[in-house]
Amino acid sequence: MNKHFQTLKNLKLNTKITLVILAFTFIPILIFSTILFMNQKQTVVEESQSYMVYKMSRESDQITTDVDSINMSTRFFRTHDGLLSLLNVAVDDKTPDVRTTLEFYNSEVSELERLVNNNPLLYGVRVYSVTDSVQEMMPVFYNRSRMEKLDWYSEDVEGWHFGYKDKIFSSLITNQDDEIASLVTPMEDYKRGRVGYIEAAIKMKTLFPSLYETIDGEYGFYESEDGIIYTGNALLIEAESLKNSMSGLNPVFSNDIGDIYYLEYDNKYFTIAVQEIKGFGGRLYDVQDITDSIKEVNNRRNLFVVVMTLMVLLSAVGIDRIVRAMFKQFYGILDGIHRVQKGDLSVRVDDSGNDEMGELGSQLNEMLARIQELMELNIQREVLVKNSEIRSLQNQINAHFIYNVLESIKMMAEIDEKYEIADAITSLGKLLRYSMRWISGNVSLAEEIEYIKNYLLLMNLRYDFAVILSMDIPEELFDQEIPKMSLQPIVENSVLHGIEPVACDTTIYIKARVEENLCKIEITDSGKGMSEQALEKLRAKIAGRVQPEGGSAKRHGIGLKNVQDRIQLSFGKDYGVQVFSEEGKYTKVSLSLPRRVSERKNVVK
Repeated sequence: MNKHFQTLKNLKLNTKITLVILAFTFIPILIFSTILFMNQKQTVVEESQSYMVYKMSRESDQITTDVDSINMSTRFFRTHDGLLSLLNVAVDDKTPDVRTTLEFYNSEVSELERLVNNNPLLYGVRVYSVTDSVQEMMPVFYNRSRMEKLDWYSEDVEGWHFGYKDKIFSSLITNQDDEIASLVTPMEDYKRGRVGYIEAAIKMKTLFPSLYETIDGEYGFYESEDGIIYTGNALLIEAESLKNSMSGLNPVFSNDIGDIYYLEYDNKYFTIAVQEIKGFGGRLYDVQDITDSIKEVNNRRNLFVVVMTLMVLLSAVGIDRIVRAMFKQFYGILDGIHRVQKGDLSVRVDDSGNDEMGELGSQLNEMLARIQELMELNIQREVLVKNSEIRSLQNQINAHFIYNVLESIKMMAEIDEKYEIADAITSLGKLLRYSMRWISGNVSLAEEIEYIKNYLLLMNLRYDFAVILSMDIPEELFDQEIPKMSLQPIVENSVLHGIEPVACDTTIYIKARVEENLCKIEITDSGKGMSEQALEKLRAKIAGRVQPEGGSAKRHGIGLKNVQDRIQLSFGKDYGVQVFSEEGKYTKVSLSLPRRVSERKNVVK
């Protein structure tokens, strides 16, 4: 978010104004169009849902009528005394006389056949004996072997069966193209038990017309209580995929008949009606594919977006040109300011009129003229200062005069065989030469160590005790780059604040090592150390959290603060000084520097 906001801030003013105008013009249109197309899409869905509610209600009534017809026919056949008598004779393994059989066929069978034929909903009603000891009477009465040819035959045949073909005769006699559903009911005799079965059959396309309709974009499937799916004209795999996709989906409409669902699946859109079949169980799914209608709405939306995008682009170009023309004066002044930033103070803004822009241009011209005057005065002042500095430098004592005088005193001491004095003067001369010599950039660690040696030699002349310098510095680190005079203030602090109060022979230990790309230099003295409170105060001074107080005693830590500042000025904020101490034992100052080889190669190690 901050990145986008920063990008917006960096845009030109005319671009910002153009964007604002476009936003206030087209955002309301965008919101209105979004709501409009959402409502159109919702209308398509609601119309489909209303249609599916009507279709579900119509099919529920039709199925109820079909089931009632099946049940009524079953009850009539089940209570028919003539049929029951024939079945009993077959179970008793008796053969009825021919006359009785003919009379039954001419009267009863013809009546039963007329009953079935007069009901257009029925495919047929057939009675099967539990034995083969019967005289078959088409199309009503059959033996057991006929029943065994049907797909639903099993040990337990009672109940509803769906989607099977009529195979009791060959395909030359019966039409085996139609799929059939039937209710199979046993016929019982109170003495003999089960003597036969009644098959009341109806065509599947009569019971479930939606499974076989060829309406574009509509199909259906039925799922029985045992989980078998019957699809009719639809593909089984498509029906199973659609059913699985409805898992966990909540209905958008419900009534006493069933539920209506809206499903987006596989880049398609569906309205699905699901109803529980009360007559024989299972679920009937009616599906309407409304993808084409939804896509039509989406296509209109996409076309609108394309047209709107083109309008926005054309409007942006036109508005930008108008705004740019309005801000021509402003950009002229801005161009002048940019030239001033590059150092051209001779720039003057042309007359921009009497409006606010014109006033701004006039004020800018006056400001530039005043700046030129001030700069000329400042240059004159700096020339006078430089001249004064040159005259002051000419009055200073030449450093070479001091070195020559010290060299003469050294020779006098050697003539008088005062060698300690001669050595001291030699060390003093080296100290003065190192400290007074102007050097551009940093020095090598070897040069700084040489200076420390001369400094301690002179300090040992001053005290009754000896300060011994011990070093553990690898040969390859003597060329380490280090700020000039960065170790001397640390050694001086060690002598004055750590060793002098103890007043006994002691050692200053300088250690250097490399850790990855980091060079660490540690200076440790075995002096009096300092308390935890004093150590924290010193660390605060070095970090700049506490300002030094007046007085020489109170200004302890200024040297270390200066070393810290010089290291960070040379190498960056990731490097600097750390102090560790324990009262009565030691004080250690650690310098962290990047591993960098000094350009000053000719040094004494």
